[in-house]
Amino acid sequence: MSVQRTIYLLSPTSRADTRSLPMIRFETVADRIDFSQCDTLMFTSKQAVVTADWIDKRWKEYPCIAIGGATKQQIESLGGEVLYHPKSFYGEALSQDIVNYFSGRKILYLRPKEVSFDSKGFLEKAGIELQEQIIYETGCIEYTEEEKPVKNAIIIFTSPSTIHCFLKNFKWDESYTAVVIGRATKVHLPENAAYVIADEPLISACIEKAKSL
Repeated sequence: MSVQRTIYLLSPTSRADTRSLPMIRFETVADRIDFSQCDTLMFTSKQAVVTADWIDKRWKEYPCIAIGGATKQQIESLGGEVLYHPKSFYGEALSQDIVNYFSGRKILYLRPKEVSFDSKGFLEKAGIELQEQIIYETGCIEYTEEEKPVKNAIIIFTSPSTIHCFLKNFKWDESYTAVVIGRATKVHLPENAAYVIADEPLISACIEKAKSL
């Protein structure tokens, strides 16, 4: 009978059957949102929705483009309306969808300071001016070497930032297996790291994949 490997979850919220090792801290960097030139909002993370709700609850008056299932759920749970939720959440495919469906809309992208894909630059080439406002930034939580995951651990990475912060704290061990939430996250893994990709871009799917290893 095989021994159950320890599963580490690096996202901010803890989940059953995993060991919580959050990597990212969030800091709000705006005290107001400028809605004056927009008729549609775009969110690419749960944290952006939570931050917008903290800054100005009027965001709910605007239909939203939601990137990722967790983002969609967060918008709806806070009372917002999801106008569009793309099947693919990867930068280029997503931007192409916006070109196809929303060329007449004035979109305001409420975003973190750092993003993994330049949606604004891509859309500008297609003639769509995407407005952006940075409302929060992320930083790495610091750990000691004693808190490093055990040998043969399965480590769930939910964003490129979680990989960046993990490697800032710990040296990658070749006995680890990474479970990543999607292709955009996978490319940030150390070279030669063993990995699998979750069947869906959801934390729950990452955990199921980790348990199957």
